[in-house]
Amino acid sequence: MEVTLLIIAAANAVVGCFIGICGIAGFLLPILYTGALNYSVDLALAASFLAFLVSGVIGSYNYYRAGNLEVSTCIKLSLGSIVGAVVGVLLQALISQETAKVILYLVVLVSGISILFRLWQEKRTAQIADKTIAADGLIKQTWFLLVLGFFTAAVCSLSGAGGPILVMPLLVTFGLSPRLAVGIALLNSVFIAVPACIGYLARISIPDFLTLLTLVCISHGLGVLIGSRLANKVPVTALKIFVAVFSIFISIYMLL
Repeated sequence: MEVTLLIIAAANAVVGCFIGICGIAGFLLPILYTGALNYSVDLALAASFLAFLVSGVIGSYNYYRAGNLEVSTCIKLSLGSIVGAVVGVLLQALISQETAKVILYLVVLVSGISILFRLWQEKRTAQIADKTIAADGLIKQTWFLLVLGFFTAAVCSLSGAGGPILVMPLLVTFGLSPRLAVGIALLNSVFIAVPACIGYLARISIPDFLTLLTLVCISHGLGVLIGSRLANKVPVTALKIFVAVFSIFISIYMLL
C-alpha cells in the first residue's frame, strides 16, 4: 500500500508540474489508475477529477494574475460545461467498466495525436505563443460557447480527459491566442471537475480512500506550483512532444 501511495504521489506531482508548465497532461492520471494500478473506473475518475479541480484553481489563478484570462468568455463556456459534465457522469454510469476504459484510452490516443498536430501546425504557420489574436466570429457568440462547453465537458467527464486538452485547441482554432486559451481552459476545467467530482465521489466509499484522495490533492497541487515557477525555464515544445508521444504509445499498448 505504501508503494502504491508513493507511485500516486509521484505521478500526481509530475503531471501537476507538466500542467503548471504547459497546461496539459492531466489525461495521463486516469490511465495510470485504471491501467497500472487496476483501480475501478469510478475511483480512477474520482481521484483524477479531484486533481483536475486543484490544478484548475491554481493554474487559472496564475493566468488571471498574468492577464491571460478572459473571465466573461470563460463564464459563458462554463455554463454549458456544468450541464455537460453532469450528462457525462450520468452516461458513464450506463456503460460497462471495460467500455469506459476503452473510451478513456481512445481519448488519450486522440489527445496525444492532437498535441503533435498542433505543434506541427504552429511551426508551419510560424505562430508565436504569446501573440494576441482578436477573437471574432463564432467565439463571440454566447450560444456557440454554451454548446462548445456542453459537448467538451460531456466528453471530459465521461472519459476522464482533462478539460484543457480538448477545450484549449478548439479555442485557438476559433481565434483566441494560445495563452488566453490555456487560461480559459484551466478555469473551465474547474467547472467540469466540480460536478464530475461530486458524481464519482458519490460512487465510492470516501472514508476508505480518504488518505489516497488527500495525497492526490497535496502532491498534485505542489506539482502545479513547481511547474508554474519553471514555466519560463523549461522548453515547452519538447515537453509537449514527450507528453504526446508517451500518451500515444501507452494508449495503444492499453488498447492492445
